[in-house]
Amino acid sequence: MMFDALIVGGSFAGLSAALQLARARRRIAVVDAGQRRNRFVDASHGFLGQDGRPPGDIVAAAKAQLLAYPNVSWRDGLAAAARKQGEDFEVEVGGDTLRAHRLVLATGVVDELPAVEGLAERWGRTVFHCPYCHGYELAQGAIGVLASSALSMHHALMLPDWGPTTFFLNAAFEPDAEQASALVARGVAVESVPIARITGAMTVELVDGRRLPLAGLFTATRTRMASPLAEQLGCEFEQGAAGPFLRRSMFETSVRGVFACGDAASPFGNVATAVGDGAMSGAAAHRSLISGL
Repeated sequence: MMFDALIVGGSFAGLSAALQLARARRRIAVVDAGQRRNRFVDASHGFLGQDGRPPGDIVAAAKAQLLAYPNVSWRDGLAAAARKQGEDFEVEVGGDTLRAHRLVLATGVVDELPAVEGLAERWGRTVFHCPYCHGYELAQGAIGVLASSALSMHHALMLPDWGPTTFFLNAAFEPDAEQASALVARGVAVESVPIARITGAMTVELVDGRRLPLAGLFTATRTRMASPLAEQLGCEFEQGAAGPFLRRSMFETSVRGVFACGDAASPFGNVATAVGDGAMSGAAAHRSLISGL
């Protein structure tokens, strides 16, 4: 079967892209490996109409709504390889080959955390990335920012709006004089003693023996592509502060017929922006299927 469009990634961006194409009465298929980036958190915040709802429930409801369209197919599994065949595309999934005129990559990214003992186990529970997603629930308690690069200055200057903030440099970043003044102006405490480990719900243990209990800790991760498909297809990348993301023009990558959305195509993102980005990408893929556009 030749599909009009194949969407790789069935999380927020991919589902949103698929919905636009489904409503345009195009025959589409979604391939999903079930690895949402925010699978570690219990609740999603900041998404209008869904605030506080478990992200898995949001995705399940969206999937059910999408599959109500008879022109939509769903394939659970990992898209292992992709190639362009003339003007069309082939994607290998579990030993099968799926073919489509257009390809939408909503493949996401993988977060790489700083190498601090106890940090990864608390990711999505008491260790976070996005203040807008998780800051309010900390109820103005003590907040930490773990430096990972110069990007962490942005975090440190933001977080005091959610609670008293300590910036743990951890030998990863050193503010210059101007940055130090900005931190003072925002009331941010700076801790230069390295972290030994994280224990309990969220207690930072420093190498000098001090123990600092916190309501939550924020850190900027490094990111990498969660899927090799874009590289296999020859798509171009841009380098963001946290890692590479797909270069696009009007939601289309550098490879004609390949569209991209969500975290794989943006240096920043959350659920709400991923849904919007997916909707625009799906609409762009549909317009490209119309003769003459």
